[in-house]
Amino acid sequence: MATASVSFKSREDHRKQLELEEARKAGLAPAEVDEDGKEINPHIPQYMSSAPWYLNSEKPSLKHQRKWKSDPNYTKSWYDRGAKIFHANKYRKGACENCGAMTHDKKSCMERPRTVGAKWTNMQIAPDEKVESFELDYDGKRDRWNGYDPSTYTRVIAEYEAREEARKKYLKEQQLKKLEKNGNQDDNDVGSDEDTEDGLKIDEAKVDESNQMDFAKVEKRVRTTGGGSTGTVRNLRIREDTAKYLLNLDVNSAYYDPKTRSMREDPLPDMDPNEKFYVGDNQNRLSGQALEFKQLNLHAWEAFEKGQDIHMQAAPSQAELLYKSFKIKKEKLKSETKEKIMDKYGNAASEEPLPRELLLGQSEREIEYDRTGRIIKGQDTSVPKSKYEEDVYINNHTSVWGSWWKDHQWGYKCCKQTIKNSYCTGLAGIEAAEASADLMKANMARKEAAEEEPVQHEERRLATWGTDVPDDLVLDKKKLAESLKKEDERRREERDERKRKYNVKWNDEVTAEDMEAYRMKKIHHDDPMKDFLH
Repeated sequence: MATASVSFKSREDHRKQLELEEARKAGLAPAEVDEDGKEINPHIPQYMSSAPWYLNSEKPSLKHQRKWKSDPNYTKSWYDRGAKIFHANKYRKGACENCGAMTHDKKSCMERPRTVGAKWTNMQIAPDEKVESFELDYDGKRDRWNGYDPSTYTRVIAEYEAREEARKKYLKEQQLKKLEKNGNQDDNDVGSDEDTEDGLKIDEAKVDESNQMDFAKVEKRVRTTGGGSTGTVRNLRIREDTAKYLLNLDVNSAYYDPKTRSMREDPLPDMDPNEKFYVGDNQNRLSGQALEFKQLNLHAWEAFEKGQDIHMQAAPSQAELLYKSFKIKKEKLKSETKEKIMDKYGNAASEEPLPRELLLGQSEREIEYDRTGRIIKGQDTSVPKSKYEEDVYINNHTSVWGSWWKDHQWGYKCCKQTIKNSYCTGLAGIEAAEASADLMKANMARKEAAEEEPVQHEERRLATWGTDVPDDLVLDKKKLAESLKKEDERRREERDERKRKYNVKWNDEVTAEDMEAYRMKKIHHDDPMKDFLH
């Protein structure tokens, strides 16, 4: 078991230690000194002053409470995004075969795969990226604004300024329309800029007053029943607003829940949709931003089930941003698929004529073949390869794993082996496998032939004991008559136990005639004529 840093040899030592601690707290004894020569406050609780057992501290110390893990390599800097360090003019050994950069390989290349890579063309060499590796300290890991570029805030300022200009322009247009409507069309002098600004402010004030109209102030007590602070609460119900339950007074109309003040169904389903202003709460739930929020929640759940670290309540901004990017990618994928299909098969709805290659399924390239199908003249269509390794054969194989299938097993076509990563044996392995299969078939046939004789003996034994009687069985009539007499005597002895002899002779030799006599004399209890046998 793990023990504390201070161990006591006996109860007496423990008692002395407690007395010493009480004296130190009372100021009668000097305080303890740690490894650095500093005094330890005796009033510090024991769970703070005692070091864990795995530190193996023999002397009293508070070193475990200080920042004992310090690394001078910690930094608060951030990655230099998009920085390039060197731009080569020719291909270098060990660089990316696709773009020519030295900081990554071909599989990790983020550029478009070139038809002929930079390794062979020696052109358009991409610059090397600036690769940084540093460890952040405690504050750097928890700094939300680490790596933030303050210059990007100018876009936010520009957006708000553009919005303000658009608002002023709209209000000015509304004022001009109002003047034209009042008959002031001849007055070209609208006024100075200051007068316009004052007019805009007045209009905004009127708008604010109109928005606050019909909202009476209600003085009521808040938070407590008996007393408490008095606050101003606005009554959000307007006098002209009709309650939902008053729209249709029919008893069988839409249900109104007084607790939540909700009415899901339409109270007036037969009314003209252009004339009614309320169609039920379900309309609000299935349209507008409510439907968008529902789809956002569904996307967050599905993404979480597929392994993405996303939560709608914990990080709503992240979930909304991922949903927007998902919709953009989805529309882009749909458009790309549509364009590919139209490029491949054409568009019958368009007025443009289909190309001859697509219509007739041929091209102008001339290719000559011989009788075996090999190309004599021309160039065959090349199959584009991916940037991953292809046609890599291991263990002397000339085909890949999975090129052969037999008896629900995959294997190699070159040697017909079903063991993966095995060494190729070629034609010799195929011949040996076929020979072993033929030998196995011969052994199975010989075993079946050897098992035929016991089967016949079993049939005879079964026929003797009466379970299965063959059709070609011939019985001796004299022996059958004698067996019938013996069966009658045996049954008489069973009925009258007084005639039973003292010395019973036992005979275990049963013939086919004895079994036939037993069947003939046997009483079947389900036979309706059993009472007329005797």
